Amino acid sequence: MKILAVDTATQSCSVAVTEHRRLLAELTIANGRTHSRHLMHLIENVFEMAGLKVEQVDGFAATIGPGSFTGLRIGISAVKGLAYALHKPMVGISSLEALAWQCSQTPFLICAIIDARKKEVYSCRYRFKNRILIKEGREQVASPGHILQGINEPCVFVGNGAVLYQQMIAAELGELAHFADDNRHIIRATTIAGLSLARIDQISAADLKFLVPHYIRKSDAELNIGCSG
Repeated sequence: MKILAVDTATQSCSVAVTEHRRLLAELTIANGRTHSRHLMHLIENVFEMAGLKVEQVDGFAATIGPGSFTGLRIGISAVKGLAYALHKPMVGISSLEALAWQCSQTPFLICAIIDARKKEVYSCRYRFKNRILIKEGREQVASPGHILQGINEPCVFVGNGAVLYQQMIAAELGELAHFADDNRHIIRATTIAGLSLARIDQISAADLKFLVPHYIRKSDAELNIGCSG
């Protein structure tokens, strides 16, 4: 099965084409520019690198959040447009789950953290059991200090939030705090494709209308409307 996978949940942008679990082509950039300026170019380039046309893929996958409101809208809209046009299924993958999956070699608890700005982070805890990623608790948005509460065992922190608040986490947890390798803090589209494989057969093109960004926190526009009401 050939899959086009896209991640635009954070400042980095990643696009990959895979066949089963074999990577055919992948491009990842982290220059901080808005994803709308380069996403379609990246998609065109990975298809050229893979020697395929978009019509040849069997399905699509994209991160649905949590993460950047603008970034998620750009990524999901672009991929949904392709899926609609080709009548192919599309799978939405949690950005936090993807980060945790990139720490598959650790026996420790995993805490995936994405910067949510306003001195808050999106976070969720996971653990691998018999090579299966188990979600422990719910995805949440909270202060960095709050998401550390209750961690009393060795824990690997991963994601741009882990990088941003590394000193605070290390000071709070001491020897219990471990941090993923630098190259694992950025979500790779290959990871998104791999996570989608087990789910894409359960999805139909008709399900596309239900695939929307998972923000957790309301956008500033929604908050302003609430305040004005």
